[in-house]
Amino acid sequence: MPNQQRSTTRSVLTEARARYDDLRPSERRIADALLADPETFATRSIGEIAERASTSTTTVVRFTRTVGYERFRDLRRDLTEQNLRQRLALAAVDVTSPDVSPGDGMDDIVAKVAANESLSIADTAATIDVDALTAAVAAIASARRVDLFGVGASGIVAVDLQRKLSRIGRVALEWPEPHAAWTAAAVLDAASVAIAVSHSGATDETVRFLRLARASGATTIAITNHADSPLAHAADVVLRTAARESTPLRSGALGSRIAQLMIGDCLYIGVVQLDADGAADALRRTHAAVDRTLPDA
Repeated sequence: MPNQQRSTTRSVLTEARARYDDLRPSERRIADALLADPETFATRSIGEIAERASTSTTTVVRFTRTVGYERFRDLRRDLTEQNLRQRLALAAVDVTSPDVSPGDGMDDIVAKVAANESLSIADTAATIDVDALTAAVAAIASARRVDLFGVGASGIVAVDLQRKLSRIGRVALEWPEPHAAWTAAAVLDAASVAIAVSHSGATDETVRFLRLARASGATTIAITNHADSPLAHAADVVLRTAARESTPLRSGALGSRIAQLMIGDCLYIGVVQLDADGAADALRRTHAAVDRTLPDA
């Protein structure tokens, strides 16, 4: 199955962070200005940004293309939409920033975690490639078996999706250990699907799992935050999250897991819709299998 891609509304800050290490020094100054104050950045012209970053308008145009836009006005439009989503999310919980700081009280922690996770879901929903999601659902629904793998928090997401697929009668296997995952991937075939989960898309064990599955002929699906990552390049279908990474306490790491879980839920519901009657019957039977009634006293 060919790699599924199409143009979508982007999470500009996610793109800038993902590509930051590959930028030239002059482009990094532009990225720094963007990440430090997205609201102001979205109101400035190319000339104003170039002047404040001590660079040229040509460099601003090059930066614009590096983060995935042909026109600067399209970048500003998407950034404005993202800024609006953030303002609404922060207003809903009465905080000014989603970043958790060491001195925050428990009320602030609750509000900021809620805001960060809400933003990760909202940004992912706005940027998800629906064509790729549709292709992934179709592949899972028609697969003989689905193998899933992730490391650490991403492994939790793989387990969650495996449990959901199993409850509707799909043959789904989650591998908790790399060697077991690799040997399973090596014997997959064209009737199989392999799903790998990694926020960075650079986890060696996860990348190897998907490469082995692809070499075996399986349809490969990556759930990752980074479109240019090794994991994405090993996938036939890339489902990209738009989670935010925050410092100093990495509260954004929570958002990445929530965004991955959201994509997993979309895959599950999509498969259910393709076989509503069969899924409903399987859910009734699996519910009955775990139903318990208290014995009479």
